[in-house]
Amino acid sequence: MRPHLPVREPAWLEEFKAFIMRGSVVDLAVGIVIGAAFTGIVNSLVQDLINPLLGLLIGGVDFSNVFIVLSGERGPSLEATRQSGAAVLAVGVFLNAIIRFLIVALAIFWLLRMLTRLRLRQAAKPAAPPAPTTQEKLLMEIRDALVRPSTAPARPEPSSPPPAP
Repeated sequence: MRPHLPVREPAWLEEFKAFIMRGSVVDLAVGIVIGAAFTGIVNSLVQDLINPLLGLLIGGVDFSNVFIVLSGERGPSLEATRQSGAAVLAVGVFLNAIIRFLIVALAIFWLLRMLTRLRLRQAAKPAAPPAPTTQEKLLMEIRDALVRPSTAPARPEPSSPPPAP
C-alpha cells in the first residue's frame, strides 16, 4: 500500500472558489442563462409573429428579404445574393434587430418597474418591533413600580419650618 502524498492546493484556487461562490457572480451567471433563453423567445416573437404581421400591414413585405445591393448581381433572396458575392445592405435584418432590441428593452423596463413596486411595498410595511428581552422586561417593571403610588402611609411634608427653641 502506498503512503498518501499530501495534495496541496495552490493559494489562488481558494481565492477563486471564494470569488465564484459570491452571490453577485452566481446571480450574474443565472441572469446570463435566463437572458440567453429569453433571447430565443424574443427572436421567435419578432421573426415568427411581429414581422409577418407588419409585412401583411405594409403589403406582404418579408423584412428578412428587404436588402439593397451595393455591387454585384441581385438574387432571389438575401442569402442567395450574399452567396453570389454581392455587397449587400441587409436593411430587413437590421430592422429585425431593432425590433428585437425594443422588445427586450420594453420587457426589462416592465420587469424592473414591477420589482421596484414590490420593493416599495415591502419597505412601506412597518417592521414588527422585536420582543423585549428579559432585562428590558425587568427594567420596565422597576420603572412601573417607581411610577405607581406606594401603599405605605406617606409622611406629611412640613409646610413650614419647625419653630426655633
